[in-house]
Amino acid sequence: MIDPWSSAIVNYEKLIEEFGIKPFHDLLGDIENPHILMRRGVIFGHRDYGRIVKAIREKNNFAVVTGMMPSGKMHIGHKMIVDQLVWYQDHGAEIYIPIADMESYSARGISFPEAKQIAIDEYITNYIALGLDPDDKNLHIYLQSENKIVQDLAYKLAKKVNMNEMKSIYGFSGSTNIAHLYTPMIQVADILHPQLEELGGPKPTVVPVGPDQDPHIRLTRDISERFKSQFNFISPSSTYHRFITGLTGGKMSSSKPKTAIFLSDPPELAEKKLKSAKTGGRESLTEQKEKGGVPEDCVVYEMLLYHLLQSDAELKEIYQQCKKGNVMCGECKARAAELMRNFFKDLETKRNNAKNKAKDILN
Repeated sequence: MIDPWSSAIVNYEKLIEEFGIKPFHDLLGDIENPHILMRRGVIFGHRDYGRIVKAIREKNNFAVVTGMMPSGKMHIGHKMIVDQLVWYQDHGAEIYIPIADMESYSARGISFPEAKQIAIDEYITNYIALGLDPDDKNLHIYLQSENKIVQDLAYKLAKKVNMNEMKSIYGFSGSTNIAHLYTPMIQVADILHPQLEELGGPKPTVVPVGPDQDPHIRLTRDISERFKSQFNFISPSSTYHRFITGLTGGKMSSSKPKTAIFLSDPPELAEKKLKSAKTGGRESLTEQKEKGGVPEDCVVYEMLLYHLLQSDAELKEIYQQCKKGNVMCGECKARAAELMRNFFKDLETKRNNAKNKAKDILN
């Protein structure tokens, strides 16, 4: 069972085998100018993404839904979602970003005013700073607690879901509070409501997520079929990206500060954190030269792969030189740390410029 609120690292291959997720690389040839995360295998799986490829190719209407649960600071791993949103925005998507303040209240005990402030200061500010256009007429950011369309739809959809199903999907027990038990229905409504007639009617919709969120996708797809005759829903598509490794190994987490580089960190701190990150180097320089490094186990290489290096050719060269033992970890770290510092200098400026715009969006 996958727990969307506290999952550890997921076995990606097992996820594909057990839950019917299809390998994303099979679709790459059909996508014109695929996103860098698609090309590099960071986006590794999908459900029915062919519908989205077709909509993009034929310039038909389609939607993207991705939520944010305002419970803490954004780290650099969260940047992957924003990067994808910017790509979809460039392709003309209707983008819906629900702020899951109802979920953060029920699962984390965060008050609604506090959740709204976190959403503004952290999430919306960072989304704008990372390149999402807040003035795009096709961008819709809203608080779950203030969206009556979503709340009404969730109530209607809940009619065809029972407790046994919720227990089997999420592992809810008798001690689970009712508010927490209900929030998955709000998320289902978040995903499906762009297809309501008042929002343009049925359309292909994609939800880009980490694999820990797949329970929500499976539930939504099942419910969309149960209500097909009433709403004519198109079952939502989804893509799945790999987690970024934490600085100490394991999953990067906002609740474990030593594992994370936060998007609000000063450039000098981001640089310092990267320099302390776990590498894929051998125990000695001699062994490294003889056997080569292991970039697959290196947080520094992963930062280059996910975020810092745009050139595929340069990335391939670094990978090969590491495997051959021709480059030492210190040299690679120094280069990555400089790229990280420069990225965060630019982001710091953009965050400062985005703050006022972020406040306007929810007011």
